[in-house]
Amino acid sequence: MENNAEICDIIARIDEKKKKLDSFRPLPRELVQNLEEWFAVDYTYNSNAIEGNTLSLSETAIVVEKGITIGGKTIREHLEAINHIDAIGFIKSLAHISRTNITTDDILTIHKIVLQRIDDRNAGIFRTINVRITGSSTIFPNSAKVPFLIISFMQWLHAAIEHPIIIAALAHFELVSIHPFVDGNGRTSRLLMNLLLLQTGYPFAIIKNENRSAYIKAIEVARKTDNCNDFCMIVAQAVEESMDIYLNAIKDSL
Repeated sequence: MENNAEICDIIARIDEKKKKLDSFRPLPRELVQNLEEWFAVDYTYNSNAIEGNTLSLSETAIVVEKGITIGGKTIREHLEAINHIDAIGFIKSLAHISRTNITTDDILTIHKIVLQRIDDRNAGIFRTINVRITGSSTIFPNSAKVPFLIISFMQWLHAAIEHPIIIAALAHFELVSIHPFVDGNGRTSRLLMNLLLLQTGYPFAIIKNENRSAYIKAIEVARKTDNCNDFCMIVAQAVEESMDIYLNAIKDSL
């Protein structure tokens, strides 16, 4: 992929901020815990909201932190919040390994956690039926091709040489384009993206629900034109926003 100047500029800016953040390490334990808890809830809310979950940010926090159910919300919406928090815990457990050691089973486990107790029959299993998204003209690969496409995807993932942020963004795009699961493709792809970012010392890229239209449009454009620049820019902007949150929190704690 050939990156445009705008993407190169933002990545250079992020890496300067990462150097600054790294200079403060090790960060105070309480600060890290507070930030990680905040990011987990914010990420869970936004990732689920993109897929239609109607829990608000504050309601998501109540569900995952207090274990309290919200009146008028479905069981599925509650489980989506709880499962996503569990999936974040799983990718954090893999943050110490290298990208070349990520396996297909790791991706299947992420998906299994995302759909556990919601659709156990399809959780952690590649789809065996063809799927379409309501309101989208996108035609996803035939289900018979999914296992072979995943093998190719894993080969690319292990051999990719681009900047870590670009690799993370492209991994998200490629996996969601294969659409290997009946449901939960978006959440699983975003979790894989963030696993790759964590492994290389970057914070979560949280795609905000308020940016849902631009995010989906960037995916559609990339599918039609084979140009991922707009999509990579959205991911890079999300990484920078999270990096700024970390740096501002450190500044406030000094």
